[in-house]
This record gives sequence, C-alpha cells and structure tokens, in this order.
Amino acid sequence: MESVGNTAESGPQRLVDREVERSALDELLAAVRSGESRVLVVRGDAGVGKSTLLDHVATAAEGNGILRGQGVESEMELSFATLHQLCTPLLDPLPDLPGPQRAALETIFGLRTGTPPDQFLVSLAVLSLLSEASRDRPLVCLVDDAQWMDRASAQVLGFVARRLQAESVLMIFGTRDPGDALLGLPEFLVQGLRDADARALLDSVTQAPLDERVLDRIVAEAKGNPLALLEFPRGLSTTQVAGGFGLLHAATVPEQIEQSFLSRIEELSEEARVLLLVAAAEPLGDPVLTWRAVEHLGVAVDAAVGQGTEGLLAVDDRVTFRHPLVRSAVYRAATAGDRRAAHRALAAVTDEHLDPDRRAWHLAAAADGPDEAVAIELERAAERARATGGLAAAAAFLQRAVILTGDVHLRAGRALAAAGASLQAGDLDAARRFAEVAERNELDEFQSAQAHLLRGQLAFASGLGADAAPLLLEAAQRLQPFAMELARETYLMAWGAAIFAGQSDVILSVARAVQALPQPEEPRPLDVLLEAYALLTTAGRAAATPALQHAAVAVSELPVNDLLRWGWVATGASSAVWDQDLMLATFTRQVQLVREAGALGQLPIHISTLAIALTGRGEFGAAAALIDEGNAAAAATGIPIAPYPALWMEALRGREEQASALIENTIEWAGATGQRHGVTTAQWASTVLHNGLAKYDLAATAARVATANTYEPWVSAWALPELIEAAERLGDTASARAALDRLVESTTTSGTDWALGIEARSRALISTGAEAEALYRDAIDRLGRTTMAPELARARLLYGEWLRREGRRIDAQEQLRTAHESFVAMGMEAFAERARRELVATGEKTRRRTVETRTDLTAHEQQIALLARDGLSNQEIGARLFLSSRTVEWHLRKVFSKLEITSRRGLRDALPSREQILPA
Repeated sequence: MESVGNTAESGPQRLVDREVERSALDELLAAVRSGESRVLVVRGDAGVGKSTLLDHVATAAEGNGILRGQGVESEMELSFATLHQLCTPLLDPLPDLPGPQRAALETIFGLRTGTPPDQFLVSLAVLSLLSEASRDRPLVCLVDDAQWMDRASAQVLGFVARRLQAESVLMIFGTRDPGDALLGLPEFLVQGLRDADARALLDSVTQAPLDERVLDRIVAEAKGNPLALLEFPRGLSTTQVAGGFGLLHAATVPEQIEQSFLSRIEELSEEARVLLLVAAAEPLGDPVLTWRAVEHLGVAVDAAVGQGTEGLLAVDDRVTFRHPLVRSAVYRAATAGDRRAAHRALAAVTDEHLDPDRRAWHLAAAADGPDEAVAIELERAAERARATGGLAAAAAFLQRAVILTGDVHLRAGRALAAAGASLQAGDLDAARRFAEVAERNELDEFQSAQAHLLRGQLAFASGLGADAAPLLLEAAQRLQPFAMELARETYLMAWGAAIFAGQSDVILSVARAVQALPQPEEPRPLDVLLEAYALLTTAGRAAATPALQHAAVAVSELPVNDLLRWGWVATGASSAVWDQDLMLATFTRQVQLVREAGALGQLPIHISTLAIALTGRGEFGAAAALIDEGNAAAAATGIPIAPYPALWMEALRGREEQASALIENTIEWAGATGQRHGVTTAQWASTVLHNGLAKYDLAATAARVATANTYEPWVSAWALPELIEAAERLGDTASARAALDRLVESTTTSGTDWALGIEARSRALISTGAEAEALYRDAIDRLGRTTMAPELARARLLYGEWLRREGRRIDAQEQLRTAHESFVAMGMEAFAERARRELVATGEKTRRRTVETRTDLTAHEQQIALLARDGLSNQEIGARLFLSSRTVEWHLRKVFSKLEITSRRGLRDALPSREQILPA
C-alpha cells in the first residue's frame, strides 16, 4: 500500500496531512452515516499520498464496518483475487441472498462446486452482499492500488459502484489510472504539495541547509510528490544533498523513487535480499509461506529479518512493503535466475491440494523454457478457474501454458484453447493473438477448422457484420467431416449472422449446404430449425410454413444449454409464422431461463424479443419496463443492444420527434456496422409512424426499403401491410396488389387469426363494395380473437374511414369511436389523432385526449411500481433492474408517498392497468 514515510516520522507525516482532502473525505463519510451511498476514485501519481488518505478514512470510520482490498501486480491474472480480499469478512456466514446470487458467490470463492456463474450475476450478488452488510451499520470499502486489480474484480466492483444508491456504503478506490472498469465514476485528483509545504517537508528530512536554487529545483522537479521528497536525501551524503547531486527529474519521478529504493536494496546483505525477493514474488503476504520459501532457499529467517529491511518491509499478520514501488524495485533488480529460484521455492512450499492454482502459477514463473509437466498443471488450473467463473484467469493460465509448450502440435491445440478462453473472457485482442499463434503451428484439419470458426466468432463479437457470416459458413463446411453437431450449430450461426448483415448470397449458400447434409436419424430442435430456415430460403414462405411451425414448437422448450448457445437464432421461428401466442410463451420462458441461469450477457437480446411481443399486444407499460431492464443489462455488461422494441413502440405511440430521432440513429448505426437488418427494422418503424401521422408518401418510401430485404423472414413480412395501406392511400393500387401477393404467401399458410386478420384487412383496402365490408368485418372478428390490440384498433379505424367515404356516417362513428378510445387507452397518439379527425369529419364533436399518466413518478419509479404491483418481491425487482433490494425499498417508499398509499396493496388501485403508467 502507498504510504508517506514511516509512523516514526511524525514530523514529516504532519506536514502532508492534506487537511482539505481529508475534510472532503470526512464529508463523504458523514453522508454515508446518514443513510446514503458514496463512491469516489482517489487518483494520483505514485507516492503522492493516496494510501495515506485511505488510511485516514479507515481511522475516521472506526466503529463502522470496514472492508479493505488491494490490487497486486502479480495477481492481475487471478480472477476475483481483490474481490476475495474485500469480501472474505462477509462470507461467514453468508447473509440471506437470492438463491442464484448465493450460489454464484459460493462458487467463485470456492465454497462449493457447480456451473461457472455469469460474471454479472456475481456482480449483482456482491451488490446484494454489501447492501445486506450495511443494514446494521454503515460500511466502508477501501481498495488501494486499484490499477492492479484483476480484471474480474475490477469489472464486478465497477458494476457495484455504479449501482449503489441507498445502501449506506462508502466505496473508495485509490489508483494511478482508473482504467475502463472505473471510468466515469466520481474522481478526486490528489496533486502534489504546495511549494511552501514541499519546502518544509524537504527541509525536515535533510541534515544540512540547502542552497536556495537547489531547493527550488528539487521542489519543482518533485512536483510536490511527498514520497519523492522524502526519498531524495536517502543514500546521499550531506554534501551531495547540499550540492543538488542526484536531482530528481520531473518526467521520471516514480523511476527516481524506485532508484532510491534500489540503492538501499543493493546495500543489504544477501540474506535480506533473498527475503525481499521472496516477499515480492509472493502476492498473498503470507508470513508462514514466505518464511518457508526463504528457508527452502537455504537462508535462515533470523539472518534475513532486520538486516536493513526496516522501512522497506513490515511483518505483522501479513508481509507488506512500504510502497508498491519497493516491491517492483526488488523484483526488477533481481536476475532472471534469482526470480525463477524464488518462484520455484514458493511452488515447493505451496500446498498442491489447498492452493493448486497459485502453485501452478509459481511453477510457470519458475520455468526457464518449455515444460510439459507445468503446462499440464496450467491446463488443470484453467479448468478449475472455469468452474468458479474465472474466465479471465482460465484464459491467463492457458496463455501461459502455450508459452511453456515445446511440441508444435500440442502448442497449436493449446493456442486454440487459449484463444477461445480469451474470447469468452471478452479479451478480443488476446483471442486474435493466440489464434494467430495457433495458425503458425502445425494444425491438423480439425484444428484448422476450429481456428476458422474462432475467426468467425471473433468477427461476429467485434461487430464486423460483413465478415462474420462468410467465415462462419466456411468454418461449418470444414467442420463437417469431424464434428457434425458443431458443424450444424455453426451453419445456424452463419445463417443468423448473414440475416443480420443482409447478405443474401451467404444466406442462400448456407441453405444449400444445409440441404446437402445427411439427415439425422433423430432430429433435434436445432436440426428441425435449420432445415426450416433452409427451406424458407430456397422454396419461399408458403412452402416453408409447415416446417417453420414444426420448428417453432420444437424450440419453444429448448433446454437452457442450447438456449444459451444458439437460442437467439431460434426466436425467429414463431415470428415467421405469425404465431403471437407461441411467440409470447416462448420468449417469456426464454427470458426466465436466461435470468435463472444468470447469463446477463445474453439477457438483453432475449428481453428485446419479449418486449417486441408485448408491444404487439399494446402493453407499452410492460414493454417499456422490459426495455429499461434490457438497457440496464446492456450497460452493465458493456454489450450494445439494438433498440428494436423501442423503435416499434415509439412508432406505434406516434411521437414523431422521439421516434424519428431513434429511427435516424438506428439507420446510422446499422450502416456503420454493416447490419442491414437494423436498417430494415428502422424503416419498418418509420412506415408505422408515418401511416399513423397520415404522411403516406413517407410511409410508402420507408415501406419499400423495409420490404426489399426478401430473405429476412420477420420484419420484411410485417412491413407489407404498411406498404399496402400507404400505397392504397396514395392511389398506387399496383404496388398495393403486388405487396398483397407477397403477404399472402406467409399469412394464408400460417392460418393464425393474427395472420388471416392482417390479410383480410389488407385485402379490404384494395377491394370495393360488399366484398370490402365483408373483409373488414372478417379482419375485426379475427383480430378480436387475438391479443394484438393495436392491430384490432387499426382495423376498426380503416373500416370506419371506409364507412365514412361510403356515406354511412352513423356506422362510421361507431367504428371510429371504438378505435379512438382504444388508441387513447394504449397511448397511440398519432393513430388516435387520425381517428379523431375522421370522427370530426362525420360531424361528431371530439376533443383531443391523451393517456392519463402519473407524471409525478420518475421513469425509474414507474418501472419499479409496475413490477411491485405485479407481485415481485424487492429482491426479485432488484435482480431484474440490477439494484440492491434496499435501493428498491427506498424507491418504493418514495412511490408510496407520491401516490398517497401506504403499502403494495394500494398499487393495484393506484395503477389499475399496465397502460396507466407510460414511462417518460
């Protein structure tokens, strides 16, 4: 930990008390004691005094709960190392947490074995753990040297820091560089001392008076860094100090401090240097382990301790260095052979049963060349890391195993494994690097196919839409002779990637390749789905509908492992056959399974599909709550999610300014990333929006773009009724009829009331007389048997408009009035206004109406209120929205106050329907 001087140096310590900084930290502590949460990143150069400030907080917080952790440079590859330091005091016993969260913590901390937990489930579990620990008294969490936190700990603690709201938790990170995980959190920059204080500090540690010009230069070059000023006179004679020899240089203050430590280390005995080196190589600070390793190297502990190590090393319940630069100076000053000897000694005294992973890591550091036995140990360590959710650690172990592998064939296989693990851990650069290592070695045909698959997965993960699908297609073809199941799965990935990129040539190639595959004796859901998509591509919608319906049922009960691997491609089957009930049931189940599995990285895409299904039912309040949840999950994971459900919902609501901005932004994003599906979806939303606004020329233009992507099986079909409506209103009957012919290909064979109702409504638009009226009535009858409330209201609107043109004013008013009331109730403002204008044209006086909203609730409060009204507990709401249960409780108290109710029971009366509350 960073420190400024020893405790014995009370004079110098007093000079760097930093009253302003301490006062600011005391204010944070006072806010936490009053029930609030605070987060701060204390940033500054090495030696500037960050650790002193953290120590001050720990002292001032006496009587409160205090947790401390520290990043250690040599532990940066060991997953959850810093988190383990911080949370260990809270683990015995574990508080009452939701089952999946409790299991996640027990797994990563080695208290149980089981499926590796999703890292974001771990993050939510830590948030809940800290929240529960702060119920009885405020909790202070101090993490020093945060720049050296392992990646998993940094991501988890960054997640937690951003979601602390009402937990009485103070979380402070001391760091030189906040890194990506802490970026954007409130910062406090610790700068150098003022010149007057720096002069006083330097004067207090020098034995002779300094020349004023020398003094000015030292102060200027030290930039007020207290540790630099304290270290300057060490190792220099009185005359050297007075004459200014060995002056600091501003650009290299840390190096100069380290050099000062090195000078002191060189004067120590051999035994003392061995002790320092072993302590530098042993990141746990375990005194017993350190003594045993020192003795293993033939050095008596008594001969090493106290031989000039004071002021560099402290031994208590842990072995600690005065400053991190001491550790790095010791380690770097040692020869490569001495470092290997220290690690070899530590490996020899580390229990292979209690801590096999750290032993393997020391063995790897001790190796001076290829070592197959150690490489095997590292592979085993990687498997153990995976079992506890340590994907980054597993990748690190495998990467080191590659370096220690001499056999070119084994090296290729391990490089592939390291690349795959790096991809899973989200380290795309390392994945690419080790994939290249694999390809430079001797790959057999199967390994070569796997490498090609990895390149395709990397391209897809990187958002390179145009590159991913062709790579995945070729990988699937090359995998066929070796792993047919993996090949079929890869074909499905290639088809999905090509659909999103809009690559019709790749889509067709995938379909033809799939149809040439041997038929499995017992088709699995994946096989049924793949065959259906292939038939859709080669034979068209009408021919493929029965197969798609079979596939939709087959994938509706996918086991969770299949769902997590390729379930995102399966969501399209029920959508392609207009089966809204199966869509809702399937998507609801998928979201539930993904939530239960804690796979937060995949949650946004499944939430997105469910939100689309609810939007189609007109349940905008529920859909908006899901959209917010999906956005929160995407923000938490750093995985962007396209705003497709929000596009459709805003288009149906008819809020032109908001919808248009979202449409334009989506088209720009889709164009930049090569995602043609994004353009198709945005243009579909545009045609819905402009049909509602009665801007039929704009609607028709957008619809032509949305329906041009003929291989896309969902949105391009849903946009056809919009094109028919817009074209008919513009008098372009030929375009309307051509679009109807395409629509009928999928609606007639699907046979659902949604499909046939939309078909009847669209036929009525280009029909006349009794035929048109019969079709409108059929559309209303069929859509009335569905849950597609917006489509039913639109059918009544079109029928009412037709009746008014036919001169049947009273009949028109009945349909238009019903449509208008439905639109207002759902919040479909543009369509409601269109219906109101038609009613006025029939002679009925109608005022503009909007949906009643609870404007006194914030969007976040509205979302929590809806979930609470639907019966979710505080813990369940917190798990949905990535908040602690105490933060949910805090928001609900505010909701109750604003709605003037006293308990959850009052929410049902205050919020009588899902549409009553529409988030701003």
